[in-house]
Amino acid sequence: MPSVRIRENEPFEIALRRFKRGCEKAGILTETRRREFYEKPTAMRKRKDAAATKRHKRKVSMSAIRKKPPYKKF
Repeated sequence: MPSVRIRENEPFEIALRRFKRGCEKAGILTETRRREFYEKPTAMRKRKDAAATKRHKRKVSMSAIRKKPPYKKF
């Protein structure tokens, strides 16, 4: 859990913004949303497999775009 010490003469809004940024970097909100409801192990596996497939497809398509030779006029 991120902690923030309020500096001398620091407005509360700035300290709150620093705290929110720390929570975002630590991934607390995404973790709580993920754990909000129980997810069956099979559903978890299915979601992870789908994410891996999506990453692989994106990687393949990006490598195909990069390998394409530049257009040349003759």
